[in-house]
Amino acid sequence: MTNQNLQALADAGVSIWLDDLSRDRLNSGNLAELVKTRNVTGVTTNPSIFQAALSQGTAYDEQVALLAADGKSVEEAVFLMTTQDVRNACDVMQPVFEATDGVDGRVSIEVDPRLAHDTEKTVEQAKQLRDAVGRDNVLIKIPATVEGLPAITAVLAEGISVNVTLIFSLERYRAVMNAFLEGVEQAKANGKEVSTLVSVASFFVSRVDTEIDKRLDAIGTDEAKALKSKAGVANARLAYQAYEEVFSTPRWESLAAAGARPQRPLWASTGVKDPSLPDTLYVTELVAQGVVNTMPEKTLDATADHGQVTGDTITGHYAEAQDVLDRLEALGVSYADVVQQLEVEGVDKFEKAWGQLLDEVKANLDGAAQGKVGSDQ
Repeated sequence: MTNQNLQALADAGVSIWLDDLSRDRLNSGNLAELVKTRNVTGVTTNPSIFQAALSQGTAYDEQVALLAADGKSVEEAVFLMTTQDVRNACDVMQPVFEATDGVDGRVSIEVDPRLAHDTEKTVEQAKQLRDAVGRDNVLIKIPATVEGLPAITAVLAEGISVNVTLIFSLERYRAVMNAFLEGVEQAKANGKEVSTLVSVASFFVSRVDTEIDKRLDAIGTDEAKALKSKAGVANARLAYQAYEEVFSTPRWESLAAAGARPQRPLWASTGVKDPSLPDTLYVTELVAQGVVNTMPEKTLDATADHGQVTGDTITGHYAEAQDVLDRLEALGVSYADVVQQLEVEGVDKFEKAWGQLLDEVKANLDGAAQGKVGSDQ
């Protein structure tokens, strides 16, 4: 049985992806269950998700012991553990991948966030991750930093499907779509099959409200209070407007004629951070044809329980969305400053999570190695 609210969301054109992965979730059959009962058609991961997964429970202990016995470095161990989880998740999602002709059934894995400002190494690791996972339904996540843009193009040109992450600004989103178009054009020129090339652009939502609401609280006027928690949705709606524009140009139409598929907008960071807000805000207010919404399980459950899906809540609201951003600027809240800060913080947050992941795995490898020595004696 599928859930009525989630089915309504899917019927409205939204692909529901789970923003979480762990070995426990795979081993217990929970991910397969969510596919059956919660309309989940894809999975996204990031360094924070893997760090949380590896720090809890015992699901990784056996593999850690084997890796320690093989003398693997902490970097090698993390690579092998995360790619194994993603490979197994790809296998769970394979029936969805086949049923949707490759549109959904996708699982994302991110390049090492420490490479966010290194174009060449990002491209190199994207290839390594694709090869290690070894599944057609994997998406390689590349951050939308300035240095990430040419990497996105180069990876797509190799015929590798990409999830572009950490997009906060409309200007950067347009640059991401351009990088995608260039990548597909190069892939076509390279003789790659463009019809199997898939990409999503992960546009972050709740973090925009968190930062802007802080600034509005500091201003403290009635006008400022009236604008609280409106920027995230407005920004995403204007992103969808940009998507509609770009994917109706002659440049795109010539690629579509060759079988290319558009790069879908993906709403990321859709769990509300402010407990006073409706917990389904970034789901029900961002419904339109051909988008992806990747949700933490808490948001997925909330939508299943009481999310009211009323059809398209994006395309008729562009003027209203622009008005929100204009009023913020008039109050002295700089959009350019906010999105730049969020990008820096986003990369930093993933780098820290990666560092914690490496520390955790190193401690586990050291412990396993010492246990082995103790048992030998």
